[in-house]
Amino acid sequence: MLEALQSFLNPQGFVAHGHCYLWQPELVWLHVISDGAIALAYFSIPVTLVYFVSKSKDIPFNWIFWLFGAFIIACGAGHIMDIWTIWHPTYWVAGAIKACTALISVITALELIPLVPKVLALPSPAQLEAANQELERTVSQLQQAQLQLIQTEKMSGLGQLVAGVAHEINNPVNFIHGNLIHTTEYTHELLRLLQTYQEAYPQPTANVQSAIASSDLEFLNEDLPKMLSSMKVGTDRIRQLVQSLRTFAQLDETQKKPVNIHEGIDSTLMLLQSHLKSKSDRPGIQVVKAYGDLPLVECYGGQLNQVFMNLLSNAIDALVAETKFSQTVEPFLPTIRIQTRQETGWLLIEIADNGTGISEPVRQHIFDPFFTTKAVGKGTGLGLSISHQIVVEKHGGHLHCASTAGQGTTFQIKIPVQSLECGVSPAVFA
Repeated sequence: MLEALQSFLNPQGFVAHGHCYLWQPELVWLHVISDGAIALAYFSIPVTLVYFVSKSKDIPFNWIFWLFGAFIIACGAGHIMDIWTIWHPTYWVAGAIKACTALISVITALELIPLVPKVLALPSPAQLEAANQELERTVSQLQQAQLQLIQTEKMSGLGQLVAGVAHEINNPVNFIHGNLIHTTEYTHELLRLLQTYQEAYPQPTANVQSAIASSDLEFLNEDLPKMLSSMKVGTDRIRQLVQSLRTFAQLDETQKKPVNIHEGIDSTLMLLQSHLKSKSDRPGIQVVKAYGDLPLVECYGGQLNQVFMNLLSNAIDALVAETKFSQTVEPFLPTIRIQTRQETGWLLIEIADNGTGISEPVRQHIFDPFFTTKAVGKGTGLGLSISHQIVVEKHGGHLHCASTAGQGTTFQIKIPVQSLECGVSPAVFA
């Protein structure tokens, strides 16, 4: 075995390759530099392949890269032996390296033949891009479905709340309100009767005079009608709130029906009245109405009222933040302006505030689901997205936001006057 190895490595009987070049320095160094450069390039390629495969764990057919690496290393070793045999005629070693290179190359070629159909079956970049776009559409549809579920749940919860209010509060309040009318009449009758007794008996007995003094009759005569009047105002207020809840929720709506838009806005403002009043740390928010002459519009009234609620609540939040952090010398008067008008088959509703406005990067994303600039726990990022879906998808309209820094924000709602189910939608209003 040792003798065979020595014979394998023994260059006796062979002539170094340099003799073929007649040992001309230029020719010798041309081959040395060329083979050396090729060998270095060959050896660098497997390093790159190994790094690529190690970083790409999910790449298919990664074993073929190892075969390519072995083949390229063998080729590089062959060029190194070409340099070596210029001075050392160990052609058996050089032949063995070539045999190894041939074996690896044949194995690689045979493995590539069945691999070609599998590689061709892999999706192309265009197919991957199309699949990615389809996945994005699916995700968007799932988000929209989630928004619809959330909206339905919110409206269902609101409906249950209104039903409870109507059942538990409305009937007792109506009973009290109705009886207050008679109670007021009876009280006035009793006071007139008492006055008649006082005129007929100007000098009552000592017991009666004592009872009059202890009961403060003069104060009772003055305060009792005022108290009954205040109670009537209170019951009127409660009845208005209940009616506003009914108008806001539109519990019985399952289809589009003619709706008075102004009633929906007013009912929403009634529910937000406590947020509009002045507080210890800020002035009250002024609401300026510029209502136009609008017809009844076929729409989902409860859902549009939800849009009004979202837009007005956002405007109130913006104005509250402005009044808390405003450093201007002049007193700031927070104002919400609501304007309605009709233009060429479209009904326009504008809700504007005079807050700090919205920056352009934020404005571009305000209708995206779950996008919010509020602190954690203060907002879900669904209000404007749901509003956009109600106006655009449910009513075939448009919801646009315009904002200028330092001059406030304006939301414009456009909905077609005619029902989409009864005819062709009007042309898009520019």
